[in-house]
Amino acid sequence: MIRHLGLKTAVAALVLGAASPALAHPHVWVTAKAEIVFAPDGKVTGVRHHWTFDEAYTAYVTQGLDTNGDGKLSPEELQDLANENAASLNEFDYFTVLKARGKPQSFDSPRDARMTMEKTQVAMSFFLPLKAPALPSGAVSIEIEDPTFFVYFSLSDGQTAVSLANAPQGCVTSIAKAKPLEASMQQILQNEGAIQPQDIGVEYSNRAIIACP
Repeated sequence: MIRHLGLKTAVAALVLGAASPALAHPHVWVTAKAEIVFAPDGKVTGVRHHWTFDEAYTAYVTQGLDTNGDGKLSPEELQDLANENAASLNEFDYFTVLKARGKPQSFDSPRDARMTMEKTQVAMSFFLPLKAPALPSGAVSIEIEDPTFFVYFSLSDGQTAVSLANAPQGCVTSIAKAKPLEASMQQILQNEGAIQPQDIGVEYSNRAIIACP
């Protein structure tokens, strides 16, 4: 039986293989989109995520999953991997912080997890519901990041990086994307003892503020 190499397994293996686990050093790269979902009464009910993983991670986690040998990976062949990844997200705090009026909100377990191939990269989508719907008045904010810096998140291009579904009329979104990791910064991060995760700062975080009337 082939063991599925999910996100938890992949990150654990990469951390154990690193020279110093305490050092900030991205190993998995994700391009993210997020959709803030509103209920008919205007409250925020959760976040619909779509993450596209880098080619190296894709090759690592999809080993042996082409069960019918047709050279392609179908959503059905990737479903067990999607389920495993969704189940392990709580150990990473879902890589998501959503605040209403400055107060962090709690999430229930992810729903509707699916994975697909987008050319040579695997992508995962899922809905992350709030335990209790939140009023958007006074602003809602979302942050998508890995504080340990083992997974590096960058938002996709354009305003669709953080979109709104069924939002009340007049809601507006302000997006601040993580600073790209330039070649010089990547080299610094890979030098043993060069930088600690807590030293990275907000410039490498993805944040959006949603203001509603």
